[in-house]
Amino acid sequence: MKKKISTPIADFIRGYDGSSVRMHMPGHKGKDGFYSHDITEIDGADELYCPSGIIAESEDNASRLFGAHTFYSAEGSSLSIRAMVRLAVTYARSLGRAPLIAAGRGVHKSFISAVALTGAEVDWLCPESSSYMSTPLSRGYIEEYFKGKKEKPIALYITSPDYLGNLQDVKEISELCHENGTLLLVDNAHGAYLKFLEPSLHPIDLGADMCADSAHKTLPVLTGGGYLHVRLGAPSHFIERAKDAMLLFGSTSPSYLILESLDLANGYLGGDYRERLSLVVKEVASVKARLSRAGYRIIGSEPMKIALDVADYGYSGSYVYEYLKDRGIIAEFADGEHIVFMPSEKSDISELKALESALLSLPRRETEYRRAPRFSLPKRAMSICEAMNADSELLPLGECLGRVVADIRVGCPPAVAPIVPGEVVADAIAATLSYYGIRELYVVK
Repeated sequence: MKKKISTPIADFIRGYDGSSVRMHMPGHKGKDGFYSHDITEIDGADELYCPSGIIAESEDNASRLFGAHTFYSAEGSSLSIRAMVRLAVTYARSLGRAPLIAAGRGVHKSFISAVALTGAEVDWLCPESSSYMSTPLSRGYIEEYFKGKKEKPIALYITSPDYLGNLQDVKEISELCHENGTLLLVDNAHGAYLKFLEPSLHPIDLGADMCADSAHKTLPVLTGGGYLHVRLGAPSHFIERAKDAMLLFGSTSPSYLILESLDLANGYLGGDYRERLSLVVKEVASVKARLSRAGYRIIGSEPMKIALDVADYGYSGSYVYEYLKDRGIIAEFADGEHIVFMPSEKSDISELKALESALLSLPRRETEYRRAPRFSLPKRAMSICEAMNADSELLPLGECLGRVVADIRVGCPPAVAPIVPGEVVADAIAATLSYYGIRELYVVK
């Protein structure tokens, strides 16, 4: 019989709900129903960045579930990513090493802002097979990179799973990193649920030193709920300084609604979640197999994501998105070639069957849609930090050729930048930007 996991944050909020005259923040005073669970750091409510009570107890519960030192974020994995970069930089400096991070190019823009804010140096890893949203790193490629570095980077940073459901070989990459005295940091924003598969595919279980999870993306948690995980046995610097690193970038007024949902998720994850997840994963696999037999090209191997290249089927992703929307099905993301769906263990089998039926009702056709230009790494003219802090001007894309980019111009999703601050706009990258609808850029004056 499974031991019930306590939910101290939720218990405290329920006990406080409606029992006192609230002469403290927030201004809604807990009235009108929805607001009643939204509190602040009152006596007994603990403090996220210096916990010693109910938040500390709840994070301990999460730590046991994930087999790591787990810290809550009320600002998604973006906050956790920035904290990871900060921790890597301060650790490097404590060792007298350069704060150099090697990173697979297809990074979320929160990594770019973290580099600008911490002064980290970046080596971009971009194999020939890379697209702007996906950077598969093979053993051979990483080995060649390390062979060419007299001074090894303090960390290698990868995104796995990426937005299109591609999983990296985290176990192999972690082994290569540790052989070279390098940490492995993983943006696992789309993969919090991977811990609860049999066997686990979670980065921490595969050897990562730190990783960031967006709990809200795949678990039953409110938007903004996330985790920073540090592996057991990692250098004490990371455990001791994790909260300081998060506080540097995070709000001192975290949402208690989000914290309550993270707390409640512990009880849910410790219950029958694994069994429910297993059933839905099997159904998702069956749906993907049937779509593949019908001619759809499946992308990636992430178990709980359905990513399709619909250009091969004769449509643009945007067309399929609108087609499904008219039938009451809202996809996660679509562009000129792809469409992405993100079910979870909360998805009913009937909902997955409705998605499958709608996709199979689209007749395959020969129409060819223009594919994204081949991605190539832009030339670097200055550091990210220098460019983002330089005087800049906003210009139409056509007037930006030869200029140095000064800011990140990319929407979310997928929040992956084809060109980052400090790089020069050349014809090839301008074609990529135009393809994805980016019509103007901030460039250094």
